[in-house]
Amino acid sequence: MSLLPHIFHDSTSMKLYAISDLHLHNAANWNALLTLPPHPDDWLIVAGDVSETEKRFRLAMALLTRRFARVFWTPGNHDLWTLPTDEKGGRGLDKYLRLVNICREYGALTPEDPYVRWPDGPWIAPIFTLYDYSFRPAEVALATAVAWAEASGVVCTDEFLLHPDPYPTRQAWCHLRCRDTGQRLAALEGPVILVNHFPLRQDLVHLPRIPRFSLWCGTRLTEDWHTRYRVTAVVYGHLHIRATQFRDGVRFEEVSLGYPRQWQEELGIQPYLRQILPDGLAA
Repeated sequence: MSLLPHIFHDSTSMKLYAISDLHLHNAANWNALLTLPPHPDDWLIVAGDVSETEKRFRLAMALLTRRFARVFWTPGNHDLWTLPTDEKGGRGLDKYLRLVNICREYGALTPEDPYVRWPDGPWIAPIFTLYDYSFRPAEVALATAVAWAEASGVVCTDEFLLHPDPYPTRQAWCHLRCRDTGQRLAALEGPVILVNHFPLRQDLVHLPRIPRFSLWCGTRLTEDWHTRYRVTAVVYGHLHIRATQFRDGVRFEEVSLGYPRQWQEELGIQPYLRQILPDGLAA
């Protein structure tokens, strides 16, 4: 269920906003970010795919942490790419931790930091789970999954630029992240807002033009996390299809900006900030 951008004019109360897939290598996206007005009392979730280079990622974090009272970030697949021209930027885990350190320089919170609680409200938990090729039909074996997708003309660039080092595969990295993140979430007392780049459930992935791209969209290991833990909302991106959906009474918000053709440049970024708290649907 795609939605029009939410536009809010009441700045008298503190709000939690969310956006993902800024893709700041696009000039239109970067220029729009530069004109985003200050939100000195508000918090912002950035659910991945900020930039493919550390330089632009750093500039973005410097800007966003000046304009919002608090910023949360979790990595998208583009953030984790190692471009051929950027080998010194690290690969896999090293690239991820370099971005975590940049966030910490500017005070932005990451999946490696203690979770923070909204005043008198839920915990905000940025998580990083990656994917393991399990978003596929039952009759497609893991060993042939990428070939199955390629047969339809789809191969994610991650296969060439998102390295799992030091782990043997992206699946292994994904499973480790899910195990450790699940343990952290289980220890939380009170409700939680989960923030991930990748959808937590396969039934949230509807890609009519490239259905087999689902391979690179998440893991079934997180399928029941919205009910296993005390989740009040899930914020994610990656699909570039803005939507609000519900599963078992839990609100799932896809908050992508996307590539220039997927949003209206004349509006700027402000209308694409999704209000999460207070409940954006009731605003």
